[in-house]
Amino acid sequence: MSHSADPSPEDLTRYLREAATAIRPRAYAPYSRFQVGAALRTTSGAVFTGVNVENVAYPEGTCAEAGAIAAMIAAGETQIAEVCVIAQSPLPVTPCGGCRQKLKEFSTPDVKVTMTTTQGRDLVMTMGELLPGAFTADHLEL
Repeated sequence: MSHSADPSPEDLTRYLREAATAIRPRAYAPYSRFQVGAALRTTSGAVFTGVNVENVAYPEGTCAEAGAIAAMIAAGETQIAEVCVIAQSPLPVTPCGGCRQKLKEFSTPDVKVTMTTTQGRDLVMTMGELLPGAFTADHLEL
């Protein structure tokens, strides 16, 4: 990305795709052999990545999105601006239900989520489209 001007939205999405693609081979998926990489950008511009991590008590493991969120929280950030998830699949892989709720916790309904395959097939949705009727803190008496 150029330092002379603010990056375009397309540049930001391309950078997230590159980060998710680069991290995906580090996934620990000896049981399913289904490696997933995720990258998210916060409103500050920081990028955090994650991979799925399986264990022998399959399917007890963690998703790539959850790993990226954990890294974001560990760094002191809490506001997601954009997400990209990649897997080697014939169709773009959407985040599982649990990860949709996890992503929603730190996103507004207009946050863009790009789901892509290693072959470049994309599906782009907003958080609101991905998780309509989300359970939020508004449902709790705090």
